[in-house]
Amino acid sequence: MTLPDHYCQLAPFASAFRQGTPALLYHRLGRGPLFTRQRGLTLPTRVFARQLAELKAAGFKSADIWLTFDDGDASTLAALDPLRDHDFQAIQFLVADRIGKANDWDNTGAPLMNESQVREWLAAGHMIGSHSMTHARLTSLSPEAAREEICASRARLEDLFGVPVEAFAYPWGDWNQRVADEVASTGYRRAFTIEKGVNDASADFFALRRNCVWCAWRQPGDLWFALTA
Repeated sequence: MTLPDHYCQLAPFASAFRQGTPALLYHRLGRGPLFTRQRGLTLPTRVFARQLAELKAAGFKSADIWLTFDDGDASTLAALDPLRDHDFQAIQFLVADRIGKANDWDNTGAPLMNESQVREWLAAGHMIGSHSMTHARLTSLSPEAAREEICASRARLEDLFGVPVEAFAYPWGDWNQRVADEVASTGYRRAFTIEKGVNDASADFFALRRNCVWCAWRQPGDLWFALTA
């Protein structure tokens, strides 16, 4: 089954999602920056809430789907109320050396969660994972440098927050078998790509698929444009 490149609503994905364990990838909530390609990665909070309501109405529960946030953007604290209201759990993939700083890899300069905000996220019953130390492109690094990004980030997060960090998300979706093997050897239990699809019983736990959520800002004829206007 061919899936759309980005997730906006359940209907085009519903049949595929029932054939395995799907994962959705979010980045930011609120209003997106104007005139940049990053705009579509920012979803209005009310649309996020509608997506959760749609999933719940279709019978999906936290055990059936991974709701993931990459980068630890401070705006995603707005997810806490909708997640609570619809009884879903999510995981936040943090860039360990950038906690409390600004996003310095995609030209947004967006503020990232500080330690207090991460603790608020955890206290609400959600999880954290690693997104490396600095959001580096791991395949372009030496094996030693990649190992440091993968291993040190896990140790940093566990030391700071006192919780197990068992999941990794490849920054930029950039990975190969060498990187995946390093993640596995470091003690993580799973790792997520940005390759679309669902994860069935044969899925590689260190190459899990995710469907990127995209806000259709520039498609006035689209239903989701109307919902976000």
